[in-house]
Parts: sequence; structure tokens; C-alpha cells
Amino acid sequence: MMAVLKPNLRGELRYDVPLKSMTAWRVGGNAQRLFRPYDLEDLCHFLSHLPKREPLMWLGLGSNLLVRDAGVRGTVIAMYGALSELTKINHCILRAQAGVPCAKVARFAAKQGLTGTEFLASIPGTMGGALAMNAGAFGGETWQWVEAVETVGRNGRIHRRGPEEFRASYRHVILPADEWFVAVQLRLMPGDSQTSLQRIRSLLARRSESQPTGVASCGSVFRNPPGDFAARLIDTADLKGRVIGGAKVSEKHANFIINTGKATAADIEALIIAVRRRVEKVHGIKLKPEVQIVGEAS
Repeated sequence: MMAVLKPNLRGELRYDVPLKSMTAWRVGGNAQRLFRPYDLEDLCHFLSHLPKREPLMWLGLGSNLLVRDAGVRGTVIAMYGALSELTKINHCILRAQAGVPCAKVARFAAKQGLTGTEFLASIPGTMGGALAMNAGAFGGETWQWVEAVETVGRNGRIHRRGPEEFRASYRHVILPADEWFVAVQLRLMPGDSQTSLQRIRSLLARRSESQPTGVASCGSVFRNPPGDFAARLIDTADLKGRVIGGAKVSEKHANFIINTGKATAADIEALIIAVRRRVEKVHGIKLKPEVQIVGEAS
């Protein structure tokens, strides 16, 4: 058991918690422990009392994530609904904690007369996840707007860092060891609220036209290789509609795998492997997963 003084916590600490309902794919096993902090101070207190070797996994909205069927050992820290502060610091800088949904940041910025982050409206995750993977869509990327970030260490201490301290590239960011994002300051540009809100509506309409919505999926499964698109490679490898168990390659957008209703995490992972092998055989290109696969197989 963890050496955590539970009476001193203001957040919620639970044991053997199903993660299926917390992930976009609606699959996966249980978390050995799950902690939802009351606020940032509570999170710091919790971390400062954890054993140094306690495995940690950070969970936002559960998109871009595949939890295997036997679940996750150690502690899952749930950020959504916890670190939810979103404020305007001055005329061009917003501060968002890591549990704030990306779409909420996009709409808030637009209503504040700021432009640049409209693309975030189409990303079904939280700002913590967007920072960790440099999430992007429709030509925009998270780190191009980062003014500063706040991270927390395993010892519970907060660090304030500039973007120059990180290596951010396409869907990849290198963090200092044992530090995790808890907040970001975004420096945006002055704009017109109605124009920004209209652009958000337009981007969401484009997403609905080209991507499967209203079904269980994680978003894009694979990164686009240089100079090409993963969806084109999968499509031309004749993989649209390919099924393993309850998992299926979307016929609307080939870089999406959907849970048709009865998929297991093993079904989805097997389909990911099959798609990679087929694309490499047909095109000679090894697709790199964008989705994070965690936990233990049954």
C-alpha cells in the first residue's frame, strides 16, 4: 500500500477503479488506484507522500490512449474536473491548468478577442495532453503559442519553465525526468471574437465531414510520416473497413479505429499491429502510433 496520509487529502482516492468509461475507446481494465486532486495544492501534497517507485499515469479526457484489458498498476491521476482553472492574465496571455479541455480554451480565447488557438476546438483532449504531445490540427500546433509552462515533480514541487527548455516537435515533446505539466500560459494575438467563433464552427464542421464522430475512437491512431498522410497509406493498402473482433478501421477516415460496440483493448491493439504490418508491406513505410498504449495485457 502507498504511504499516503489519506485524511490529509481533499481530493478523491479510490482503489480498483474501472477505466473503460474514462477512455474515448471505451475499453480497458481497472486502475489499481485512482486519485482526483481537489486542486493543485492537493496534488502536490499527494505526490510528496508517494513512494519514489510508485508507477504513475496521468489521465485527461482519455483520448489518444489505449488502456490494455488487465488495467494499470500503480496510480492513475485524473486531471479532468480537477485542475480546471482558466483565466486571462493580461491583454494577450491566457493561463490554463492541465485539466481544462482544449475546446474550452479555444472558445474562451475567442470570446476574449484573442486568436490563434481556434484549432484546439477540434482536439478532444485536455491541455495537459496537448502539451505532452504537441497536439495539433488544421495547421496549428500547441507549442507555437506557449509562453511558459508549470510542471510538478514527483516530490510535489512546482517548476515554472520557458518553452526554450523543451524540445517540441511533431506530436512529441521531451520533458525533464519525473515532471508533468500542470498549467500553461499561452501568448495569443488580438483578434475579433465573431471571426474566431465562426472559424471554430467552420473547423468543427470540417472535422464532422471528414472524421467519424459519435462513435468510440481515440482520434488519429498514427502520426503522419514526412511528406505523406497516414490515412492515405492505410486507405491505399486496402485497409478501410478491416475488422478484428469488435475493432474496425473507419471507412470514413482510415486513420481512425472505432469500437463497434464489443471491442476489447486486445482487439484494437491487434488491429493497430495489423495495419502497421500491411502498410509496411505495401508501401515500405513503418507507421508510428500517435496513440499511447498503457497497462497490462490480459
